Amino acid sequence: MSSKKKNILNVIFLMLVFGLTIYGIFHGQDLGQVLSYIKKCDVRYWLVAIVFVIFFVESESVIIYYMMRNVGQKVNFLHCILYSFVGFFFSCITPSATGGQPAQIYYMKKDKISIPMATVILMIVTITYKLVLVFLGVGVMLFQPREIMQYLRPVIGWCYLGTFLNVVCVGFMLLLVFHPTLAKRILFWGLDILGKLKFVKRKEYYSEKLKRSMEQYQEVAGFFQTHKRVVFNVVVITILQRVFLFFVTWLVYRSFGLNSVGPGTIVILQGMISVAVDMLPLPGGMGISETLFLKMFAPIFGTICLPGMVVSRGLSYYTELILSAILTVVAQLTIGRRKDCEK
Repeated sequence: MSSKKKNILNVIFLMLVFGLTIYGIFHGQDLGQVLSYIKKCDVRYWLVAIVFVIFFVESESVIIYYMMRNVGQKVNFLHCILYSFVGFFFSCITPSATGGQPAQIYYMKKDKISIPMATVILMIVTITYKLVLVFLGVGVMLFQPREIMQYLRPVIGWCYLGTFLNVVCVGFMLLLVFHPTLAKRILFWGLDILGKLKFVKRKEYYSEKLKRSMEQYQEVAGFFQTHKRVVFNVVVITILQRVFLFFVTWLVYRSFGLNSVGPGTIVILQGMISVAVDMLPLPGGMGISETLFLKMFAPIFGTICLPGMVVSRGLSYYTELILSAILTVVAQLTIGRRKDCEK
């Protein structure tokens, strides 16, 4: 299937999920009352929230630029910003955020950055990005702090599922990095089984793809071993990056004039929503994120939980989507264009 057809299908799927989400949330609700609550908000908190969303996206730009410079790759920081917005745009519109990295690699290639190097850098970004969610999910599930668990009980099953899926994903990625021989055996064993069951017809083609993937993970392993301090710094930046986005919900909470719950509790709860939905095959966790918010934050927002969810998702997801779409157009118009004209 061509990339154009995939993009069209992704957009159709996005619009379908969006439509179902809007219907499921607002069906039977008094929209006039929801809007009246929203109009009373202090928009100054929203402006700060938008800045935090921008910081969230640009934190990845800092990570990419930082790692590129550490491996001796000259790169334009403004282009790194565009790579990040491109990645988040395609992650927002594709199931399980699968379209983000291929799009970033495409634009990095236009900047004459080698595909293997771009792939290694973005793999490390992905591992650390998900690793932060694993730390949060496992920490909450193990220690079960009372002030957090009282709000998680209505959605505890989703939290356990999300934590499990993230642990499996990150664990397997780290296995590929640090134990490539064992991982190779597991992958080729699985491919043989799928071939015998007739689920895979072009076995040689997929075997070659697996070999190339394993080579890339070996390069990631080399980076981890020779740039330990760099990886540690990337993890720290990623933690701050996640906090920027999770903090948006507390800013929304304060914009409604509420202050009975501290920022730490709200940030962790919003983080647990990300843990629960991150691995689900929905663009941006659309639908399930809104549902979990309404169940989890009902005791905190009270009667204005629905308006709170609308503003929170509008700022943290839809603002990110719109800004990323605009900057993706900018990337298309600028990256590689001058070099093409010169040719």
